[in-house]
Amino acid sequence: MNIFGMYFGLGVHHIADFAGYDHILFLVCLTAVYLVKDWKRILILITAFTIGHSVSLVLATLNIVYFSSSWIEFLIPLTIFITGLWNVIDRNDQVSRSGHNIKYAAALFFGLIHGLGFSNYLRSLLGAEDNLALPLFGFNLGIETGQIIIVTCILTVSFLAQKYLRIVHREWNLILSGAGMGIAMVLMGERWPG
Repeated sequence: MNIFGMYFGLGVHHIADFAGYDHILFLVCLTAVYLVKDWKRILILITAFTIGHSVSLVLATLNIVYFSSSWIEFLIPLTIFITGLWNVIDRNDQVSRSGHNIKYAAALFFGLIHGLGFSNYLRSLLGAEDNLALPLFGFNLGIETGQIIIVTCILTVSFLAQKYLRIVHREWNLILSGAGMGIAMVLMGERWPG
């Protein structure tokens, strides 16, 4: 397998791995307020997350930034909790243009935090590589692809639940966001940097 393909596969696996379900949970909360028809907005949103994730991975891999892994592991579920809380507090059925812009900036910032969570592992993998550009590009493209797959699954389940189970969109948002917040609170308690 070539270097690009290997790191692309690692990127997809990093996002879609159920053992690291905190990334999936973040995507669930991030997209809970959207409908299938909002797919372009969602694509921009998850791309913002990928950009933030990519920037922090590059900076950490090149040893330009360093943060305590215990704090990063605590901050990751905090981003999930904040995203879910925002969904619960905002009572609008649709995300406004200004609300979407704020979500875009938040996804970018939260992507920075999530990227730092994987940087130590990626740094150890990349230590043997002569050229970092191709592996990092492959990994980040894999992350974007993995997110698109996960979000497609989330939107499909949301569509089916709302169409065939007749769950009102706001109630579905509250179910997903509330579940995300609850799990995030447990994770924050377990990961409190003491």
